[in-house]
This record gives sequence, structure tokens and C-alpha cells, in this order.
Amino acid sequence: MTDGRWTPFTDLLREVLASSRFANAVSLAIVGTAFSTFAVLQVMAWPGLAGALAVLVAAAIASFLARRDRIHWHGLLPISLLAFVAWCALSAIWGANRGTTLASALYQCTWAFLAIYLALMRDTIQVVRIVGDVLRFLLTVSLALEVFSGVISSVPVHYLGVSGSIAQLGPIQGIFGTRNALALVSVIAVVTFFVEWRTRTVRRIVAFASIALALAMVGLSHSPVALVVLVIVAASAAFLWLLRSIRSENARFATQIVLAVVTTAAAVTAWIFRDQIIALLDARGTLLVRHQLWIHMWVLIKERPLLGWGWTGLWRGDELPYDIVNALSDIPHPNGLNAYLDVLLQLGWAGALVFGVLIVLALGRSWLVASNKRNIIHAWTPLVLIVLLATSATESSVLVDYGWVLLVICTVNASQNMSWRSALPRAARPLR
Repeated sequence: MTDGRWTPFTDLLREVLASSRFANAVSLAIVGTAFSTFAVLQVMAWPGLAGALAVLVAAAIASFLARRDRIHWHGLLPISLLAFVAWCALSAIWGANRGTTLASALYQCTWAFLAIYLALMRDTIQVVRIVGDVLRFLLTVSLALEVFSGVISSVPVHYLGVSGSIAQLGPIQGIFGTRNALALVSVIAVVTFFVEWRTRTVRRIVAFASIALALAMVGLSHSPVALVVLVIVAASAAFLWLLRSIRSENARFATQIVLAVVTTAAAVTAWIFRDQIIALLDARGTLLVRHQLWIHMWVLIKERPLLGWGWTGLWRGDELPYDIVNALSDIPHPNGLNAYLDVLLQLGWAGALVFGVLIVLALGRSWLVASNKRNIIHAWTPLVLIVLLATSATESSVLVDYGWVLLVICTVNASQNMSWRSALPRAARPLR
């Protein structure tokens, strides 16, 4: 067959791969898979998830190459993000389980690549629409599954962790595995649906119905942590609104300082009265389990304080040091239920420092952009980061799957909008 006979087909293929519809379809698939990881693993196990990721990576590479001339890439990727990913991979050198660390680093890099594709190929408003569409669908599916299990059939769906408790008004977990995971996803959905409403990217009735659905799922999850995070997010949104309403740059800067002092004072006060707050939220039982787990983790952190035990992301319960922690806890845990302690355990204080720089730069940059730019779409990035970082005190979701994808997207967006390299003279900037 001659090359000329292939030309119409290759031109059509190139046109499809370069189309906005194909990029949007790939983006939807990435976000949908990230938020559905638990359900995918329960249905198809790791080989099924690995196959799905391989297809997504191939589609993203094809789309990226076909649309590379249309990418608005301001500088390079965030150094803090690259340093953290590199440190995770390098931990295989001194880690307790070299093969597991390398496999986990590959898994992390795969999701990071897909998240970077999203951040570069879609602007922020498109990312918000994609996340909003996915979460609307998944929360609706979760609610429908809970109703079917708890009201219609009265039969639990054990392989998805659905206990059918919605008839007793919860707690429910949907397709996300645990009630806390459902609550975290629902809080992210509240932020996303709110930004959709304010930017008028969806009809008002759709936005209000979506917000009501997300809030209902938070309530049905019975997660006390989610209530605290909702208060923090609401306060952060109010602070952003206040800052955006101030015209003078000097007055805005002074207000930023005052808000920083007030936030610090509030955090210190909450720590001092933590026992009363826990009792008020009826969260003592939940935090008691976590506290015991964290004590066991801290003992092992002291064994390898500087470099840690090696990156794994999700725990491997039959490998060091997680088999020890689970044996001491009498309960198998898939993670440390605290992202900051998880990083300390796996990467030591050196890795925790790199991770700290990553989140501080991402949050600081995105907050300054949102407080200085008039378009409310910029508020989505810092508010989602605040949700992830606040929840990280009791969950490790930010280190894997949808939490990691959102963190990478927000980090890249923040860096693109405010990078020290953008201030360099053009002749001194790195070649693209």
C-alpha cells in the first residue's frame, strides 16, 4: 500500500488528536479515573487500573504532541514539584523495599504526568468544569447506589464498601470506600460547584442542585472532620472576598498581614481548646483510633528520622514498616491517616522539608493570585488546596490518586500564574 493511500487517514487522525473535543474527553477520563480509583480497584484490581492508566498515558501523549503548538507554557514546571517527585524515586536507594518504592514512584509519576497534561492543556475554568462534571456524576452514582442498597434492596454491596445505611441517614460512603473519603470529595465538590455558579459556567439551577447534593453527601457521611474543613473553607472564601474588594495595594497588603495574624491566633486557640472542640464534634472515637496509629508511626519515624523507610504512597501491609504498625494497631490501615506523618515515615525529615516547600509555595502563590486578580475563577485553586491540606491532618489522600492529581494541577497553575522565573529577562530564561 503506497504512502499516498495512507495520507487521508493520517490527516484525519491528526485532526482528531489535535481537536479540543479529544483533549476534553481525555481530561474527563483522567479526572474520572482518579476519583474512581477505589471502585476500579475493587472491580478490576491492580491489572485493570494499570491498563486504564496505560491507555490514558498513551492518549495524553498523542493529544499533547498533536496540540503542542497551542500550549501556553510560561516557563518550566515548578522546581518544588520536580524535587519532591525525584526525592520519592531516589528513596529506593535507601528504602526498606526497593522494588515497591520503584513501582510506587512510577505510579506517582504516572498520575503526575496526567495531572500536568490537564494543567497545560486545559485552562483553569475548563479544569473546574471537568472536575465539576465528574463529581456531579460520581456523587449522583454514589447516592443512587446507597438508595438501591439501603432502601430498595436492603442488601449491602460489600465489594464497594456500601453498607446500605442511608435509611438510617448514614453514615454512607458511596463508591469512595470510606465515609471520610466521600466527605472529602463532597467538600471539593462544594468548592467546585460554587465557583461554577459564580463564573456562570453552568445554569443556576444546575449549580444550586449540585451544591445541595454535595452538602447532603457531607451530612450523610457523618464526618466531623468535613464539618471543620467546611468552616475553614468558608472563612477562607470570606477572606478572599474581603481582599478582592480592597482597591489599594498597600491596604490589601496590610490586610493580608492582619489576616495572617488572625489565622495564626485562631489555629493556636483551636489547639489549646482541642479537647473541647473534639467533644463538641463527637469525634473522640474517630481521633482515638488515629492517635494510637500515629503513636506507633512516630516510634518508627524515630528509627529512620532523616531519610525515612522509602516511598510507597499507599501502604503495603505485608512489608516493613507497615506490617509492624498494623500488628501494633490490631487494625489493617491502607495509609497513615495523616499525610504529614506519612511523608515523615516514608521520606524522613529531608523529604518532609521538600514536601513542605511544595505546599507552601503552591498555597502562597495561588492565594496571592486569587486575592489580586478580579476573576473569581482564580479562587478555585487556593480553596481546593486548603481543603486538601486541612484534611491531610486526618487523611493521606493528598499523596495518591485524586488528591495527588489535584495537588499537582494546583501547583502547576499557581506556578504558571506567579513564578519567579517570569521576572527574569527574556534572554536569561531557560529555553522552552
